[in-house]
Amino acid sequence: MTTLQNKRIVMGITGGIAAYKTIELIRLLRKAGAEVRTVLTPAAAEFVTPLTLQAISGNPVSQSLLDPQAELAMGHIELAKWAELVVIAPASADFIARLNVGMANDLLATLCLATSAPIFLAPAMNQQMYAQSVTQHNIQSLQQRGIQLIGPNSGEQACGDVGLGRMSEPQEIFSALLQHFSVTQDLVGLNVAITAGPTQEAIDPVRYISNHSSGKMGFAIAAAFAQRGAKVTLISGPVNLATPHQVTRIDVLSAQEMWQIALESAVKNHIFIACAAVADYRVAEVAAQKIKKSGDEMQLRLVKNPDIVSDVGHLAENRPFTVGFAAETQQVEQYAQDKLARKKLDMICANDVSNGQVFGAEQNALMLFWPQGSASLAKTTKTQLAIQLVNKIVERYKAK
Repeated sequence: MTTLQNKRIVMGITGGIAAYKTIELIRLLRKAGAEVRTVLTPAAAEFVTPLTLQAISGNPVSQSLLDPQAELAMGHIELAKWAELVVIAPASADFIARLNVGMANDLLATLCLATSAPIFLAPAMNQQMYAQSVTQHNIQSLQQRGIQLIGPNSGEQACGDVGLGRMSEPQEIFSALLQHFSVTQDLVGLNVAITAGPTQEAIDPVRYISNHSSGKMGFAIAAAFAQRGAKVTLISGPVNLATPHQVTRIDVLSAQEMWQIALESAVKNHIFIACAAVADYRVAEVAAQKIKKSGDEMQLRLVKNPDIVSDVGHLAENRPFTVGFAAETQQVEQYAQDKLARKKLDMICANDVSNGQVFGAEQNALMLFWPQGSASLAKTTKTQLAIQLVNKIVERYKAK
C-alpha cells in the first residue's frame, strides 16, 4: 500500500456541520505518515475546536490572518510554501465562492492564493445550495483552473433534505489523496482521443433529439489519462461540465460533427475511446423555420447516423487502439461481445442502464471485454472507475 510518509498536507476546514468528519480524515492521514497542519476559518471554529484538532494533528492550529505572533515570520506565506497539498474539507458554498473570485479575507483563502501546491475541495452544503447555478459556475471555474473536487455524495443531510451535497466520507477523501500521491507521469508521449456526452440532432431551429448522457464518465476518463501525462483530446457533445486540467476540448453538437472530428483525431492518436452516447438517427430534413403545432400527430423521417467507433475500428491505416462503450438494458454481455467483433474493437466497456441510474449519476460499474478476455469493475464513483479503466486500457494497449 502506498503511504503518505512525510507528505506535507494543509487541511483547511470551513464552517459546516460536516467539519466533525474532518477529525477522522486527519487521523487517517497521520496514520499513513503524513504531516498535517490545520487551518480553521472563523465559522469552522464554531463546529470543531482548535484544541481537538491540535491533539489529532500533532501541530498547532492556524486561525487568524492577523495573528501578530505568526505573522512575524509571514505565517500565511510560510504555510503556503510548506504545503505539498492543500485540502479543504468541508468546503462550504461561501468559501468556494470567495476562492473563485480570488478573495483573501481570511487565512485559508489567502493561503490558497499564495500556494503553488495542488488544491482539493470536498464540498459540503444543502442540496439546493449545491444545485444553484451560481455554485455550479464557481465549481466549474475552479476546476478549469486545476482545482480538483472530491464528491460530494448524495444522501440525507443534517437539515433533513435528501440530495447531492453531502461531504464525501473521510475514507473516500483519504483514498483520493492517496491516489494523487501515487500517480506517476508514466503516460507522457501517449496521445489519446475521447468522445463524451450526448449529441443533439436538430428537428428545426428550436427543437432537437438527444439523450440523457451527462458526459461525466468520458470527462473522468480524460482527466485520469491527463493526470498520468498523456496528451488528451476530448471531443464533447453539449454538457455542463468543466474541461479537465491539461485536456484539449473540442465542442460539437451533432453526430455528424462528432464523426468528422473523431475520424480526423483518431489517426493522430495512439488510443481512441468512444464514450459518447451518439444519436443513432437524425432527422432527414431539418426544417428551416420553427414547425408550428397543427393536428394531433407529427411524423418525422429519420436516417441513420454514421457509426463513429465502427468507422475508427475499420480504419485501414493509422488505426488507433480502439475502445467502445455499450449501454444496454438487456443481454448486456451478448450485445457487448457482438459489438466488439462486428465493429473490430480492441476493447468494449459495457454497462447495464436498465434501472435508469447511470446517466447523470455519480457512480457506475463496468464489464470489460476484449478478444479472449474480460474483466469486471465494481460500482464506485466515476472518478475512481475511470482510474481503474485507464489502468486496464493501458495494460491491453501495451500487450497489443
